[in-house]
Amino acid sequence: MNMAELSLLQQSVVLLAALVLFLSFVLLAQARLVSAIHAFAWQGALIAAVTAVVALIQGAHHLYVSALLTLVLKALLIPWMLHRLVRRLALERHRETIARPALVASGAVALVIFSWWLVLPIIADKLGFTRNIIAVSLAVVLIGLLMMVSRAQAVAQVLGFMSMENGLFLAAVSATGGMPLVVELGVAFDVLVAMVLFGVFFLQISDSIDSLDVDRLNRLREADAAADPGVGGVADPDDGGATETGARDPNRTLGADVTVPASRSAGEARP
Repeated sequence: MNMAELSLLQQSVVLLAALVLFLSFVLLAQARLVSAIHAFAWQGALIAAVTAVVALIQGAHHLYVSALLTLVLKALLIPWMLHRLVRRLALERHRETIARPALVASGAVALVIFSWWLVLPIIADKLGFTRNIIAVSLAVVLIGLLMMVSRAQAVAQVLGFMSMENGLFLAAVSATGGMPLVVELGVAFDVLVAMVLFGVFFLQISDSIDSLDVDRLNRLREADAAADPGVGGVADPDDGGATETGARDPNRTLGADVTVPASRSAGEARP
């Protein structure tokens, strides 16, 4: 089935899904957190529009409630929470240096091609609408995962995680005709709780080390492991019981309650 055989509303869903995929590329390429949050908000608005069009196609009135909930949550509430978090962390003008941006973009294109290659033998040709939606949704999920892997800023990784959730929601709504309202309410509540927990953790981490750079967190962990290789330190074989820092204990413990000064000769009788 080609695009010409689809109804106007189905073509609208495919077009909106393609715009969602385009915004995934925009999210991946944004170096400023504020611009990435704006792109995520537009992606959430497009997901809400897709849900509304599917509700019109299927005649499922509960999907209108889902579309309104998606618009409020993903296009308004979560972006507002992220903006507030970025302001509290003083990251409004922060620009992240993306390592090898051309390679990352090429990887995203390869993931899109892989998604279509994976879906083609699974879904029959007569289900061209479903096949296209599933391929786009899978590509959005994989690009969100790529964003989580390639970015060092924790807030950008959260945006990649939320973009993955958008891809899953797009597949669930478009390919299956919508989920039950109770399931959609549960998913929305889980996403909101996850966003609140992310905000709390980020504020705690920023207060502790004054940074949300994941690479810096890894370096701190490696430095701690190098500074404390084991409890009690490592004995120096040339110092006869000196600790790792080079300080010798003046009193060597012989038992639970008996100690002998280090200056006592080895042949002196113990009382």
